[in-house]
Amino acid sequence: MIPLKLKPGDEIRVVAPARSLALPWLTEELKTIANKRFEKLGLRLTFSSSVMDIDYMSSSSIKKRVKDLHEAFKDKNVKAIITVIGGYNSIEILPYLDYQLIKNNPKIICGYSDITAVLNGIYAKSGLITYYGPHYFDFGELRGFDYTLEYFEKCLFREDEYSLLESDLWSDEKWGRDQKNRNFFKNKGLLSIQEGEAEGVVVGGNISTLQLLRGTEYWPARKDKYIFFIEDDDEYGIDHLNRNIVSLCLDKSFTNCVGMVFGRFQIGSNISTELLRKIVKRNRKTIGDIPIIVNADFGHTTPKATLPLGGTAKIISARNSQLKIIKH
Repeated sequence: MIPLKLKPGDEIRVVAPARSLALPWLTEELKTIANKRFEKLGLRLTFSSSVMDIDYMSSSSIKKRVKDLHEAFKDKNVKAIITVIGGYNSIEILPYLDYQLIKNNPKIICGYSDITAVLNGIYAKSGLITYYGPHYFDFGELRGFDYTLEYFEKCLFREDEYSLLESDLWSDEKWGRDQKNRNFFKNKGLLSIQEGEAEGVVVGGNISTLQLLRGTEYWPARKDKYIFFIEDDDEYGIDHLNRNIVSLCLDKSFTNCVGMVFGRFQIGSNISTELLRKIVKRNRKTIGDIPIIVNADFGHTTPKATLPLGGTAKIISARNSQLKIIKH
């Protein structure tokens, strides 16, 4: 199911399936910038009743988070749901969500990082396309947000297919704590590790979170030919990524994987294109000869595109690699 696209005047509900909007570094300045960005898009923001609740897990209770999501899906005035930020515990709510209610009230839900669990769980259980894209938090970014906004609009406001081109510049600071002192780097663009072409269903997100769903009813990669879109943050390095990739490829569902796309890794992870090449080379028998592209604009760096989980993508991995979103 593809939810209806956004249009000016639509209401957007901000929810917190992971960490709360009450985190101390989510400042009033950041919220003001975010609110104005949504206003400029012609969208009206509303906030779930527990969005500011915070406990020892930096979130509200499971019951409250489930209630907030159910209310957002049931409310006919709400046309899209956007998450505050990621965290570590959004997986807790999966057994309690009413997937029939979600299926009966299809609408956009968008976020990334730990929200990988919610997005893939909803897609697996209901068939609803979900969106791996910016949080509410990201809309508060003072600099470097233009590309993120452009692809948010391409994916969520329009129906035509689009190419996911590389950004000119990228950055990797904890900008929520310092909006002004930032370094931007020239983007090397999409890079090919294994050549080839593929078309398939988009699944994936943050690989460390995605792996938590393996062997459960919330695992998204089942019968369709699919392309894994993978990223991770700087909490982990190359050894952790290597075993996650191998584990992913050993899953029986990997026989349906026709391609892989890696997002840009954070500087602190020390994961370079050359190291990714070495991982693929040493595990070639396990991974196979599927096309693989790296350095795409999604994940934990700035900027980030919006990807439709459950949608369709076409990739061409070559000297001039291309990535096109067909169904979203």
